[in-house]
Amino acid sequence: MNQFGLVTEGESDQVVVERILMGYFNDQDLMVTANHPLRDETDKGKATGGWGNLLEYLKSDAFKQTFQTTKYVVVQIDTDKSEEYGVAKPFNGTELNVDLLVHETQAKLMESIGEFFELVKHRVIFAISVHEIECWLLPIYYSDAKRSKTTGCINTLNQVLQKKEGFSIHAKEYRYYERMSKHFLKRKDLDRYSSHNPSLKIFVDNLRYCQIKEI
Repeated sequence: MNQFGLVTEGESDQVVVERILMGYFNDQDLMVTANHPLRDETDKGKATGGWGNLLEYLKSDAFKQTFQTTKYVVVQIDTDKSEEYGVAKPFNGTELNVDLLVHETQAKLMESIGEFFELVKHRVIFAISVHEIECWLLPIYYSDAKRSKTTGCINTLNQVLQKKEGFSIHAKEYRYYERMSKHFLKRKDLDRYSSHNPSLKIFVDNLRYCQIKEI
């Protein structure tokens, strides 16, 4: 049985989440499978990513069948487009704080999963990236206030990536995200980085409920 399955907005999100899992459990051989979108080099022309396809996948039989071969499923979504999938950022006249935005977004994902969620809720781990998963990478490259930004994170990363890594992420190339997220592979580094990003810390903290040694 696989230890973790990944249901994410895109392939670049998958590699970041995968490295976080490996770092948290100090195991680079952790059994992690990409369930959605599929990593299929022969089918790059088919658009399977994005939040709309993600929500549809959560309603599908394919999602339900994942639990037959996988112990835990991580469901990741960004909140930059949250209004479009029914989670308004303004709440009672004020901007949602991170904790509340994560909570409201999780509720929307549960709604998409439907009644089936009650059967597998102890096996679903939500990874809600506020507002982009690139924001989770900022603490790797910045030590000032920029490491805790939640908006404009791709542009902020690009200000430093060319100098430190020799590339920029104007396009979400998988290999670039592999390079950046490798810094999460050590637990002590992951803990340090997550302390500067509330939504990343929520995800990392929730991993303590996973009992992977039972596999």
